[in-house]
Amino acid sequence: MTDPWVALEPGTDPAERARALRRAHETFTEVGTVPRPVRPVVAASWRRSARAGVGPDGTARVELTDGALGAYRAEHPLAPVMPLFRELLGSFAADGEHLLAVCDAHGRLLWVEGHPATRRKADRMNFVPGARWAESAVGTNAPGTAVAVGRPVQVFAAEHYIRRVQPWTCAAAPVHDPRTGQVLGAVDITGGDGLAHPHSLGFVQAVARAAESQLALLGPRSAAAGAPELAALGRDEARLTVGGRGIRLSRRHSEIMVLLARHPEGLTGDELLCALYEDESVTPVTLRAELARLRRVLGPGLLASRPYRLTVPTGSDMAVVERRLGTGAVSTAAAAYAGPLLPASQAPAVVRLRQRLADGLRGALIARRDPDLLADWAHAPWGEDDLDVWRALVAVRPSATARARLAALEAELAAPPGWSRPASR
Repeated sequence: MTDPWVALEPGTDPAERARALRRAHETFTEVGTVPRPVRPVVAASWRRSARAGVGPDGTARVELTDGALGAYRAEHPLAPVMPLFRELLGSFAADGEHLLAVCDAHGRLLWVEGHPATRRKADRMNFVPGARWAESAVGTNAPGTAVAVGRPVQVFAAEHYIRRVQPWTCAAAPVHDPRTGQVLGAVDITGGDGLAHPHSLGFVQAVARAAESQLALLGPRSAAAGAPELAALGRDEARLTVGGRGIRLSRRHSEIMVLLARHPEGLTGDELLCALYEDESVTPVTLRAELARLRRVLGPGLLASRPYRLTVPTGSDMAVVERRLGTGAVSTAAAAYAGPLLPASQAPAVVRLRQRLADGLRGALIARRDPDLLADWAHAPWGEDDLDVWRALVAVRPSATARARLAALEAELAAPPGWSRPASR
């Protein structure tokens, strides 16, 4: 196949890169004499890859190695179903000279197993555990695209966005948390022409569904160990998992649980009043009524008083991010950050915690200067107007898209008082 990038000069606009690749694919991927059009899922992925500034000679970066990789894998929610993946796909991969791969929700490979010769070939393009294969890092590929779109994807040869991956074919399906529906990662089968069959996609999709069923039977790992777990990042209403039961909390109860999980020693009624309410006219009676309702929601024995406290240690996704930041594991902290803490909350103490956590993570990302991690933050809803992060991203990956977005943000910052952005047509 003719190289679709050969006519492009360095610095070509990413959109033109995507158009050139599409023209090349339509011209040279033929069935008989009839050009085969680019599949919509691939065309959309190429556009996302171009907007992310991925180049044709890109290479996946290894972000996790040795102890950091082992620790992250051990606590990842897909770890309990790895025996299932190996049972269903292991022999298929080994016999067919393919690879079984599992990635997290950010496209980071956690396990890569299979035929030894195929693994050695894959090593040369950094298709290895700990490497980041998100679309924003290496363009169109089955595991990265599957977690990006949340559905099964098969990518054939020249449909890959960067050159060194084009000899390969892969099929991947996302694995969802059976309780929350969130994407936990993806299971992938990667190899040569032997995978260029629709049955490969159906097979890997069936394996992903089996894994979800297994996760549902296993239940929450923390609950199985007897410890309640609170999920409050990126949610206006937190979810508490306790005793195998998932509880969706109201906004006020979410705020109370965040504060009590943060303060295992407990908080007095006056401390909770100051932490929760901006309005100083709110009375202790109002707070006591709210806590009585929360106690009924939680069930007996979990919420004590004098001071108000949780009777058993309660983990939280916020604490996971803080713990990883504290040990310098920036990439895994970013992977665990699902969004701002209770973003709609106006409780003074929650606002402070939310800002402290976000500032700590974004500061670590800026200091790390990893273009993929910066791009993930900048393209997330909470980072799209983050001027400092966009400046840091442009400094390490000055793509046309990133430069344009930075220029727009700086123009808005310099706009005179009273100016408003013109309405889009």
